[in-house]
Amino acid sequence: MAKDRTVYTCTECGATSAKWLGRCTSCGAWNTLQESIAESSGATRHRFESVVKSLPVATLSEIEAGEVARTPIGIEELDRVLGGGIVAGGVVLIGGDPGIGKSTLLLQAVEALSSRMKVLYVTGEESGAQVALRARRLGLDGARVRVLAEIQLERIQATIEAEAPAFCVIDSIQTLYSDQLTSAPGSVAQVRECAAQLTRLAKASGTTIVLVGHVTKEGAIAGPRVLEHIVDTVLYFEGDTHSSFRLVRAIKNRFGAVNEIGVFAMTERGLKGVSNPSAIFLSQHAQPVPGSCVMVTLEGTRPLLVELQALVDGGGPSPRRLSVGLDRDRLAMLLAVLHRHAGVACMDQDVFVNAVGGVRIGEPAADLAVMLAIQSSLRGKPLPRGFVAFGEVGLAGEVRPAPRGQERLKEAAKLGFGVALVPKANAPKGRNAIEGLTIHAVERVEEAIDVLRGLG
Repeated sequence: MAKDRTVYTCTECGATSAKWLGRCTSCGAWNTLQESIAESSGATRHRFESVVKSLPVATLSEIEAGEVARTPIGIEELDRVLGGGIVAGGVVLIGGDPGIGKSTLLLQAVEALSSRMKVLYVTGEESGAQVALRARRLGLDGARVRVLAEIQLERIQATIEAEAPAFCVIDSIQTLYSDQLTSAPGSVAQVRECAAQLTRLAKASGTTIVLVGHVTKEGAIAGPRVLEHIVDTVLYFEGDTHSSFRLVRAIKNRFGAVNEIGVFAMTERGLKGVSNPSAIFLSQHAQPVPGSCVMVTLEGTRPLLVELQALVDGGGPSPRRLSVGLDRDRLAMLLAVLHRHAGVACMDQDVFVNAVGGVRIGEPAADLAVMLAIQSSLRGKPLPRGFVAFGEVGLAGEVRPAPRGQERLKEAAKLGFGVALVPKANAPKGRNAIEGLTIHAVERVEEAIDVLRGLG
């Protein structure tokens, strides 16, 4: 009997190698090659059985294209992340740490949609009784929710074709396997093939399919990276499982804005949308404290107020730079700019920076607020009550404008903030002045530090 041939497949890009390598030769990732059994040539399909004919090609300007019809789920924060609701034939991939609330949120979504359309919940990790038990705990009726406990892809496809649901949840894609492949469930080949088959089924039938994906210890969705390229929308759950708040962030969305976030609170009755998410990311201090600065960040189309905290302490000959929720390399760059252009030296100090509430800030508009928080902590003097700042800082010491500055300022004024330090290009002009908000416009870092000293 012939011995099965093994191949090594990269979990990041899906490239294969005949032998194990420490580093993938295709994408350069380290320790991502996993061993699997190569498929025999007899198992593959004959792709050239008939003569291939060319297809007619259309001119782009002649193609009729209209707005994509959306169906709101009824969960406001989830609809926001999806761009307004679900799209017929769309495929959504949602990932997150175990126990963070993926299955809970999707069970609530299935229940909300069941009164308007046919829905199907496919579970590969739990039995039907366990799903029913969770629904009882959440107070869901479930009278119109169809449930299937199965992990074989071909049976799931047959059930979807027979039931013809408009909305289907697959929980999770890593538990499925296809009889066409000999590898085990969860392997790179199985995950990639099952996702591709379900995507083709969604496009052909018009069923909206949601795939639940496991994540690795680095926080990325497990399996080949091509999984994210196959689907239309990729959502990530963020937040600490020990906290009651959860963030759902859109990383990719062919039907809406990316980096849109939805904010939820975990309760006994499941995940509930938070109407004023800025309150989560602001600490409630009785009096202003040194090292705290509030900034207005932009998450998709939503401005959010987030408190940034800095602690500067004596560090000795080997000072540490640590940031939570912000890029550590950018923190080191900001400290160098602060020293070179504003004369604020932290060379022998430990510097710790934290974004309150567990939110991750990736936009450079947080630069100015981080520098002001560091300066405040170093001096031991708090910023004025109701103070807010935003702006990108360049290596030459210039303060660059942030996109959609007017919306940020209006959000700050709406929440009662009275003093704002912003880039000069973001300052309102003439009739665009914002009532109740005193704005200090600056062009350079040293100007911002001088304004801060004047306010203190």
